[in-house]
Amino acid sequence: MTVTTPAVSVRGLRKDFGNGDVLAGVDLDVPDGEITLLMGPNGVGKTILLSCIAGGLHPDDGEVTVFGASPGAAAESLSFMLQDAMLVDELTGRENVAFFRDLHPHSTDEVEAILETLDFETEALEMEVGDYSGGMKRKLELAISLSVDVSLYLLDEPTAALDMTTVEQLHSLLADRREAGETILVSSHLPADAELADTIAVVTDDGVTAVDSPEALLAAVPPVVLAEGPADIADAVRDGRLFEGEIHRRGFLREGVDPERVTGDEGTAVQVREPTYTDMFNYYVHLRGTR
Repeated sequence: MTVTTPAVSVRGLRKDFGNGDVLAGVDLDVPDGEITLLMGPNGVGKTILLSCIAGGLHPDDGEVTVFGASPGAAAESLSFMLQDAMLVDELTGRENVAFFRDLHPHSTDEVEAILETLDFETEALEMEVGDYSGGMKRKLELAISLSVDVSLYLLDEPTAALDMTTVEQLHSLLADRREAGETILVSSHLPADAELADTIAVVTDDGVTAVDSPEALLAAVPPVVLAEGPADIADAVRDGRLFEGEIHRRGFLREGVDPERVTGDEGTAVQVREPTYTDMFNYYVHLRGTR
């Protein structure tokens, strides 16, 4: 049996900014040549974890290695896209590209080709970034980060502010990078990004609480009870926990409850169905991932 050394290894990582641990005792392995997704809500420390792996922040305790070296020693082997913190608003897009090209020794001239893939109008490179929309900024951040020729890409919320068409374009671009043998670690709070990953690490206030393939994590999620109208389904779902949507209220079928017997009152619609990735997110983050 061949044992593959992970591209990134995190052991016992703790980070405290003086008002309590943001991360406490985090363990994580990022497989080499795969796409790993840090899936969790905003505010649980995903960006902090990426920053520690990139070497921009130093843990208060624990160890991080990147390709067997410290983050500082491996800096030239990685590219880090930090959401909403890269670009200089007072510079044009093209000036930002030139600025970041000078910062990394493995920068290439692929920025405009990547922007074209992401349907970014290259004429906008002559505009000041402060006049960009959120989606335009994200595309430029991605193009700058992905134009660096390295083995590891750390992408902080890369699909935030992107429309679904661009998300699919980005997923395809990252899948091509994986096929080329590159390693990609992505953070996201969007369930649709689960389709991209080989491995998902669920991050909650308790740290990394589950790690597996998207298929395995989804298979462990209970059936979902959907109710439309005033139906009372609290007794049929786990912990009586309901998630409100625009049309449906939903919860996870309580263990031991026969789905055939879950019905609503007259004039209501109730159904039991298999979970989606959105349900998987709710289950691991808000139900199984709670204290």
